[in-house]
Amino acid sequence: MTYPDIPADARLYLEPACFVERPHDLDGRVARISRSMLWFAGWSVRWRGAAGGQRLGQALILVEAADAWIASLPASLAQQAEQQRAGVAAERAPLVLGERTIRFDEARVMGVLNLTPDSFSDGGAHEGADAADAGFAMARAGASIVDVGGESTRPGAKPVWEGDETARVVPVIERLAKSGVALSVDTRKAAVMEAALGAGAGIVNDVSALLYDERALAVVRDAGCPVVLMHAPSQASDPHTHDGYDDAVLDVYDWLAERIAAVVAEGIDRARIIVDPGIGFGKSVTENLAITNSLALFHTLGCPLLYGASRKRMIGAIDGEAEANDRLGGSIALHMRAVELGANIVRVHDVRETVQALKAWRALRDAALVG
Repeated sequence: MTYPDIPADARLYLEPACFVERPHDLDGRVARISRSMLWFAGWSVRWRGAAGGQRLGQALILVEAADAWIASLPASLAQQAEQQRAGVAAERAPLVLGERTIRFDEARVMGVLNLTPDSFSDGGAHEGADAADAGFAMARAGASIVDVGGESTRPGAKPVWEGDETARVVPVIERLAKSGVALSVDTRKAAVMEAALGAGAGIVNDVSALLYDERALAVVRDAGCPVVLMHAPSQASDPHTHDGYDDAVLDVYDWLAERIAAVVAEGIDRARIIVDPGIGFGKSVTENLAITNSLALFHTLGCPLLYGASRKRMIGAIDGEAEANDRLGGSIALHMRAVELGANIVRVHDVRETVQALKAWRALRDAALVG
């Protein structure tokens, strides 16, 4: 068999492709994403120069031919390919949050609870002492995690003083945690992380991947809690500022790979890292769609994958500038596409509708497997 000629110093990217519904009698011809219900028969392979830049080529390698193909590669490329294959196959460690254990044998829903007056979709909808009731409603509707945030990161939003942000989130987190709701705190500030974790949050969800606040990494490391590392093109006050991408999919992938390596080197357990490609953060509609369609690539990082496109501007751009509160259909479509490509967590405003969509998807998968 003739294989593509790839420069020995190239960067290689393997993406699961050619998904199959019924893996029966296909041993050796399909591979599986971790312990999920997703099997695939091919690897979509891309490569570019060692310094990045535009992609130089792509090819499709069948799973059954992958061993022979890797054996034909120069040692440097073979090592990349083996590491990425291992990342796809690796078991995703469950999240242990107090008495709650969240496993990734199927996709989980994270409910968005914004305690802000200026969030793009629901600013001002959840404020004051009754805000926790919205979190309880999300948990009853099927959210495995409720993500509590006190600062908007929409384009143009003004930074919030950490004292005000803490005052917004801590009372709500305390009330929800006392009732056993699994919680994450959506913040990039170390002081808010400390206060939220002390109040009962179990996960830190940081849009800056622990780069905005120089103390944040130490807080997460010392707490030993799971952390979401999200890609944003800037870690300054406005996370949307950027100079453009050579290839949005591969640039975001490389950035996350480098960030994982950096935080692991500083003592954070890789098993506690969740990655998020940052849909809507400094990315065009075309770039967001490309990342969504290539979401399976990010499984080669070997970490659980979070995807969040709920009510975002890309949906409005696709549908005649539909307002944020009129983007349910687009939100469901994007999140189900993410689940089809193996997303472990989908972060959404509309919990009940998304949970129902996931149940329907799961029923289809079950029917295919036993049919």
